[in-house]
Amino acid sequence: MFRALRTSVLLLAALAVFGQASAADWKEGTHYKKLNTPVRTGDDSRVEVAEVFWYGCPHCYNFKPLAESWEAKAPDYVDYVRIPAALGRSWEPHARAFYALEAMNSLDKVHDALFEALAGQHQPLNDGESLADFVANYDVDHDKFLNNFNGFGVNARMQQAQSKIRGARITGTPTMLVNGKYTVSASLAGSLEAMLEVVDYLVEQEHAANK
Repeated sequence: MFRALRTSVLLLAALAVFGQASAADWKEGTHYKKLNTPVRTGDDSRVEVAEVFWYGCPHCYNFKPLAESWEAKAPDYVDYVRIPAALGRSWEPHARAFYALEAMNSLDKVHDALFEALAGQHQPLNDGESLADFVANYDVDHDKFLNNFNGFGVNARMQQAQSKIRGARITGTPTMLVNGKYTVSASLAGSLEAMLEVVDYLVEQEHAANK
């Protein structure tokens, strides 16, 4: 009896290992999209993975810890970047805030708080002044933030980012853009977790092609 039970346990374990080995066969057009015309990436020698997000997006809010965990374990040949989307006029101030804080080397101070305030608590931070008041609570200079928020540098970064998003035909968040060639969304992949499995697959494809 015990020998039969042990045999059954070993068989189940073997089947589990086999199931893990035969991972899903991710298919273009079904689980991800390939762009007809790739968009530019920052470093051709690495595989760029861009997280396209909006601070007010509840799905981005839920995706954030998953994406951060993936980024922390990513291979050294991956260049992980974040691109704030401005797919609607109401999104634009939040994208500007991202680049203003980045220019001030203060993004780490407020990134999590902005997600919590906008996606978690739905606070009405919809213009430069209200955002400046908010970031001032996190040791970010109010006036310097506003100067950057309205400045030429942020305007240029906004134009570059939104041009890339339009070129990649991204219409929702969160979306992962892999090496300027592929877009992955939860609606295609099946879930937020599956998005990152598809990204893994595409990253390895691109890395192998770069060798």
